[in-house]
This record gives sequence, structure tokens and C-alpha cells, in this order.
Amino acid sequence: MSLRTIDSLGDLKGRNVLVRCDLNVPLKDGQITDDGRIRASLPTLNRLIQAGARVVILSHLGRPDGEPNAKFSLAPVAQRLSELLGKPVVFAADTVGSAAQDSVSGLEDGGVVLLENLRFNAQETSKDAAERTEFASQLASLGSAFVSDGFGVVHRKQASVYELAAALPSAAGLLIEQELDVLERLTVTPEKPYTVVLGGSKVSDKLAVIGALLPKVDRLLIGGGMLFTFLVAQGHRVGASLLEADQVDAVTGYLAEAERLGVEIILPTDIVVASGFSADADHVVTSADAIEDTAFGAAGLGLDIGPETADRFAQAISDSKTVFWNGPMGVFELAPFAAGTKAVASALTTFDGFGVVGGGDSAAAVRALGFDDDQFGHISTGGGASLEFLEGKSLPGLEVLGWQK
Repeated sequence: MSLRTIDSLGDLKGRNVLVRCDLNVPLKDGQITDDGRIRASLPTLNRLIQAGARVVILSHLGRPDGEPNAKFSLAPVAQRLSELLGKPVVFAADTVGSAAQDSVSGLEDGGVVLLENLRFNAQETSKDAAERTEFASQLASLGSAFVSDGFGVVHRKQASVYELAAALPSAAGLLIEQELDVLERLTVTPEKPYTVVLGGSKVSDKLAVIGALLPKVDRLLIGGGMLFTFLVAQGHRVGASLLEADQVDAVTGYLAEAERLGVEIILPTDIVVASGFSADADHVVTSADAIEDTAFGAAGLGLDIGPETADRFAQAISDSKTVFWNGPMGVFELAPFAAGTKAVASALTTFDGFGVVGGGDSAAAVRALGFDDDQFGHISTGGGASLEFLEGKSLPGLEVLGWQK
């Protein structure tokens, strides 16, 4: 059985269609700081609006711990959606209560309602399938069809992702179709040379994807906080830098496996080391094997790859035909330690090939550093979901839509 698409739902004119989007955008003082996920949902929403459906949007935002919390309200998202769609978006102040029911019953063909944060109800993320099913049944009563388009949550068994898809005629939206096309291009038919760039803080988050990708890639570039566990595996000292000592043996094994497979692993040769974790901390560039030889000694904190490494990474990307990047190269939120991440992003915008920014912090980084989405081959909306796909894990939110590996 193959992935069910919107066409499988038939004529949608006049029908209430529930759409699970991933509108989990960052907020600061009630203002959206990155609307990338909202914009990614627009093709599916416009498709349904043009079909005359009565669109009921579902999403979560943040981690409100199963109860209402104004800090995590989707009200600012409703306003931004209205601006991007060019039409009013009604905001319902609850998910399955009277406000939701009244808002949905007042919809006309092509109208749009956004329900309040799904995670204000603890049943949404309950580990008890019966509780999730009960909540999904209440949601299902609001519509006659369901479109799943929140790629960032398809790796989770949650009521609005899994049980709701089983309760109504269901299909994947255009965003999920696009994400799957891209991921299959990375795993089934990647054009060579194929380079994977991994960063972020924890190497433990990336070990499974390293193991899954090693037989498929030509080179692996390692940056971010995870690089220090690799350096320790090579016998270097890393001062006060982030280190997962319990993962050193595993990393040593992957280094040996890469050598056996003929995969080139490129580790940083220079590091930006600081006296502390702040934008105004003293910092110097030093060799990767001399982190504790700076004036900061064993208190030195590695916060970015150095300029020599950044140039080397950029050259490796330019020599590739396919690149997947997940995780920043340093603490890009602090200006003195953003250069490595910016160099990787810049290289992805200019190389002659297909480049994928793997969602999460990487997507936030490229936008924060001033890049536009259309400068990249693809920016994924699901960091965790993308990684679990690449690892070959089960994705329940896709399987319930008919997808099979």
C-alpha cells in the first residue's frame, strides 16, 4: 500500500477537513521570530481552500504540560496565518470544547479555523492509547476527513497524528509528500559524491544516523558540540568543552567502521576556544589538538569550528553533488561563534548540487543568519522526524497513512 494523498479523499467542497500542521514556531514576547513552519503549511492549506473545503487546522506549540498556558497560545499563529493566506483565520480558544464547535459550525466553503494548542489537553500526548483515542474521537467529530501535514511530528504516536488518522478518511498533505520525496532522494538515489554534515550539541543524538548513513555516503563532516567526543576518541584533550564521555567508545567504533568502508571523516583542525559561554567572553583560535594549551587552560570552552576548518568544510561541500546538513557548527546564537555555521550555510547556497538543511536548529540558524529558504535545495520542517527516517526507524504518523519503507 502506498501513501494516500489528498486526491484519495474525493470531492472536498463543503466538507469539514481537519488538517494537522506543525505550527510549533518560536515566540519571543508573544511575537513569532521564525515563521518558516507556517509558510511551509501554505501549499496544502491553499489547495484545500481552493477545493472549497472548510478547513480546521490543528497544531501544538511548545510543551505546556497538558494544561492551558497563555504563553503557548496559538493566537499569534492565527494572526500570521491570516496575513499569509490573505483571508481571515478564525481562532478558536479551545480544541474540542464549545469555542471550537461554534467556530467550526460557522465555517463557509473555503473558510479557515485554527484551534487552540492541542497540547493544552494531556490526552494528546498520553502514553495510554485509550486516552489518545478518546481525544482523537472528539477531534474527529469536528470533520469528515483528515489531512496530515505536520512532518515534524510523524515520528510520534500522538492523538492528532496517529489515532485521528485512523478515525477518519485520511491522507498526507503536500508538505509530507515533499519531505518524503527529499528523504528518499537522500537514502535511495543520492547523486555522488554524497556528503553529510553533522553538528549540534550531543553526539548521542546522532550516532544512529551516523551508523545508518556510513554505508551510503562518501564523506562525513563533524562540527558542533559533538565534535569534542570525536576529538577525545582520537586522544585529544578538550578542556571544559561539551563531552559525552560515555560515548567515546561508540565514536571510536564508528571511526574504525568509516575507515573500513572508505568513508572520509573530516574533523575540525582548529577550534574557537572561549573563556566562558557568553558573547563577550575572551576567545582565541587554536589547533584542535591544543585546546588546553591556550591561556584558558583546562577551563577553555570550544564554541565553534575555526576558520581553517570552515574553509575545509566549504570545499568539501563544493566538491559534492548531494549534501545533507543537520546541526549547527557552533553556538550560532552568539555572534563571535557563528562563523562556522554561516560558512556551511553559505557553501550550501552556492555548490552545484542538491543540498538539504535538516530542520530543527539548522533551519533556525540559516534564517537567523540572514539566508532565505529559496537559497537552499530544501529546508526540512522536521529535524527529529528526518533523522529517524534516515535511521530507518518506524514512523507511525506515516504508516497510518499507508506509507511503507
